[in-house]
Amino acid sequence: MRRRPRIRVIHCTVPLLNSLCFLGGNCMRAVSRFALVFAFATVLPGAWAADLSGAWKGAFDFQGTTIPVTLNLKSDGKTVSGTVEGLPTTPTDIHDGALTGDTLTFWVNTDYQGQTYKLIYKGKVSAGQIVFDFGTEDGTFTAPLTVTKGVPPAPPAPVDVGGDWKGAFDLNGTQMPVTLHLKNAAGAVTGTIDGLGPAPTEIHEGKLDGATVTFWVNADYQGQTYTLVYKGKIAPGQIDFDFGTADQSWGATITVKKT
Repeated sequence: MRRRPRIRVIHCTVPLLNSLCFLGGNCMRAVSRFALVFAFATVLPGAWAADLSGAWKGAFDFQGTTIPVTLNLKSDGKTVSGTVEGLPTTPTDIHDGALTGDTLTFWVNTDYQGQTYKLIYKGKVSAGQIVFDFGTEDGTFTAPLTVTKGVPPAPPAPVDVGGDWKGAFDLNGTQMPVTLHLKNAAGAVTGTIDGLGPAPTEIHEGKLDGATVTFWVNADYQGQTYTLVYKGKIAPGQIDFDFGTADQSWGATITVKKT
């Protein structure tokens, strides 16, 4: 009578590997494979974090128009910071950037048509690219965006606001045309404004800080002198100002365009 083959059982000291050691399995080989997989899974999130620093470029569709953007990312472990260029407010700072496994999340604020919107980004990181779904916090706008890693962006060129800028603001239902004659050097802005009185009005304490220009002027109205404070956001070819009296009893907006 033939003997039945004996089933050889090797007891492993790692309970999760007992099934691999059963039926004559090589326990040491199973342990080695398990350790390799565990080490790979542990190191992988850190590898993603190391790869995120740099410039990531892509484009998304907005009402039929392709909008190019650049994400300038800095990663420190699971924390991600940086800026997004290409939105109406540019650059805009990244907030609460976090990397969990291969998922990147953050949010930014941007202004559009006089209103501030919070955009939420959630992206899947892979080799050389991040695939995002992003949109407004209330879900009224969403879009996909794929960015790929490129060369770090060159330092931004200094903003030049020198020249003549024309626009109009509303004063009690009447459109008041004005012209700003601006000069800038080393962050200081000087010049005059035509349209606030019979003579050009001199600009005081003009400053240029990134894409923001500020100054104040004195203007006479109905026999009284008022200090008007201006703060403008510079965009290609135009400056969007909020301005008004120093005591904030009156305010208005004006967009001036370079001529």
